[in-house]
Amino acid sequence: MLLLVTWSLALLISLIWNIHQIKQSRLAFLTETSRLMFEHIQVVREWNARHGGVYVPVTESTQPNEYLDIEDRDIRIKDGRLLTLINPAYMTRQISELAETKNGIKFHITSLEPLRDKNKPSGLELRALLSFEAGSEEYSQFIENPNHTEFFYMAPLMTTSACLKCHQQQGYQEGDLRGGVSIRIPNLSEAPIQGVVIGHTLIGTIGFLLILTLTLRLSAIYNRIHQQSIVDALTGIPNRRHFFEHLLAEYRRASRLSTPLTIILCDIDYFKRYNDTLGHLEGDECLIKVANKINALVHRSGDLCARYGGEEFILILPNTDLRGGEGVANRIQEVIAELKIPHPDSPIGAYITMSIGVATDFQNYSSQNHLVKRADDALYRSKELGRNRIEVADAGS
Repeated sequence: MLLLVTWSLALLISLIWNIHQIKQSRLAFLTETSRLMFEHIQVVREWNARHGGVYVPVTESTQPNEYLDIEDRDIRIKDGRLLTLINPAYMTRQISELAETKNGIKFHITSLEPLRDKNKPSGLELRALLSFEAGSEEYSQFIENPNHTEFFYMAPLMTTSACLKCHQQQGYQEGDLRGGVSIRIPNLSEAPIQGVVIGHTLIGTIGFLLILTLTLRLSAIYNRIHQQSIVDALTGIPNRRHFFEHLLAEYRRASRLSTPLTIILCDIDYFKRYNDTLGHLEGDECLIKVANKINALVHRSGDLCARYGGEEFILILPNTDLRGGEGVANRIQEVIAELKIPHPDSPIGAYITMSIGVATDFQNYSSQNHLVKRADDALYRSKELGRNRIEVADAGS
């Protein structure tokens, strides 16, 4: 009898210890999973904040943010679509809705002083926020429901310099606690004692798949947003912002290696008359054709063709001297002439033509902005001297 009691007690202690170990392992796994989710959310939010928000088309599910009181919150683009600015908070809500629809995972952004009623903290979130005020770095616990168990995790959102664009007027300073994001992972089944090990492995697999799925979705969203920020919506070639980012990198490389760097700035002659005569739809088609032709001329990895303005295009040609730049400029005029796009109101010809300015920096690297100005000055001379011609900037200009 004593041996049976001892054996039974040993089995009970072993069972309790195994259950405790499994629960501790599950807690650690879900906490790390939630940290990764929170970090991904922070990365996307920080990217959004650094760019001052992202414009997206207004749809039934994406309406203008009534709590975002700034100028140019809503803009209308050339094709007539209305775009609205999505700030980090609005973007977080939309990601939460997507995650809940796809995986049942719930995100909620909240604070002690929310602007939006739906951002008010729940009782559990309030306890977490108060713990952050006291110095805690995160908060987590299991929530036991009659039919299932949920895992709750919350981490603080700290005010960064990018956040101050919208939140400085509320009295926040960099480094202040602004609120937090809670994550709820639902439907954590409690398996029978004899199946806890198998159940734990299954939960681990499900958790891994959830992380992988969410990571891929967040990565796809980030890539799509990033692509929209660097590509011109009409022509599909890089936009002005991406041009200056690329130019800075190439200018630094040219200065370091003492290699020539050439800029070519092109402008379609009398394009306003073209639009006024044929309409903006025809004007857009013209811009697309011209952009495709010019972009097809850049082949090397460092070369770049971008839309610089309304009817202006600009090229970066690393390791290219002035003579090489003139050659590319001549080729641009040739391919534009080959298009034979009729221009019924051009004073200088029957077809679309281009004025071009070329500038090169070599050995004397003052600044990348000065190089662009020199190309712009050369383009101006090209227009002043009759258009449909190529002018180059003097080396000392």
